[in-house]
Amino acid sequence: MKLIPGGICAAKGFTANGVHCGIRKNRTKRDLALIFSEKKAAAAAVYTTNLVKGAPLTVTKNNIADGYASACICNSGNANTCNADGIEIAEKMCELCGDALGISPKDVVVASTGVIGQPLSIEPIAAGMEELVGGLSPDGGAYAAEAIMTTDTVMKEIALEFTLGGKVCRIGCIAKGSGMIHPNMATMLVFITTDAAISSEMLKKALVSDVQNTFNMTSVDGDTSTNDMVTILANGMAGNKEITAEGEDFDTFMKALNTVTVHMCRLIAGDGEGATKLLECTATGADTPEAAKIAAKSVICSSLLKAAMFGADANWGRVLCAIGYSGADVDVNKIDVSFRSAKGTVDVCKNGAGIEFSEEKAKEILLEKEIEILIGLGDGKYSASAWGCDLTYDYVKINGDYRT
Repeated sequence: MKLIPGGICAAKGFTANGVHCGIRKNRTKRDLALIFSEKKAAAAAVYTTNLVKGAPLTVTKNNIADGYASACICNSGNANTCNADGIEIAEKMCELCGDALGISPKDVVVASTGVIGQPLSIEPIAAGMEELVGGLSPDGGAYAAEAIMTTDTVMKEIALEFTLGGKVCRIGCIAKGSGMIHPNMATMLVFITTDAAISSEMLKKALVSDVQNTFNMTSVDGDTSTNDMVTILANGMAGNKEITAEGEDFDTFMKALNTVTVHMCRLIAGDGEGATKLLECTATGADTPEAAKIAAKSVICSSLLKAAMFGADANWGRVLCAIGYSGADVDVNKIDVSFRSAKGTVDVCKNGAGIEFSEEKAKEILLEKEIEILIGLGDGKYSASAWGCDLTYDYVKINGDYRT
């Protein structure tokens, strides 16, 4: 497997574009994105578990109930959530897109991101459709990635090449996510494309399995968004034998998918609103997979721990505290804690108790941009990783006037 350029358009048969249609007042901001597969693709998605859901999620779920789609359209600047006519607007977006592409509106995945509870007018979307579709290009992935950004400070994309049955396959991804990130079953907005041939049933199985250990283990601020969705399209144009069951090819596909999603988790966590540091917490030695996952994510979610990391304070007691209230089945008298970065590693806790360490060395380690929090839970064989960021003054500034 190797990283390749191209992002969401790296896979054969996919084109994309992003334009400014007028949803956002700032004309320098693209606000409408489109991804298109020239061949109808197997499709799967996972959605937020928040009971308050954006209308596009409901429409998308209905549209891909048959397991197929050809396009994904997404607007930014308005989440199309808690609107009386939200379903109507989302369906109209699919209709406009389908008409322009010459496909059924039922073959369109629709998504929205931005402010909740604000009316979304269909007029700018309709007005921008000709430019959006007319500009579709194999080089348009970056435009699409830009068009789905809200408070993101960096564009998030990746592409990977791998082999199935002697055939070269590609998988690409774009994502947005910076705040309101504490997913369950999905995260933010993530669009994945691949030219691998895989049935919609196995595609769904792969995606559902993967997010449990990747996007579901990512948190910026503890808020589960109303519009979280991860979508994947597989058009089969690589020409490999279709994956219809578990086996070597399915395992290879899962590895490629996981490589892409872990990369995105790191990008999203590191670009958390106001963040200055990427945090990765790895828990090892657990007796069950659940214990490892619960412990690691609880640490990443701790506001006190996140604040300590912002201040480069090796306050390891906050790590133990977070594990203690997490609900993970662990023996607190066996917990070890270390902090690691490019500047080295410092052990701060052994068997649930503090040990002597250099505060100066610890601070040097914690001043780096990427911090690993290493937790030993005992002698078990299970481990898990979670991703997050530090909690800064700027997070409050960004969210204090996000709407106004």
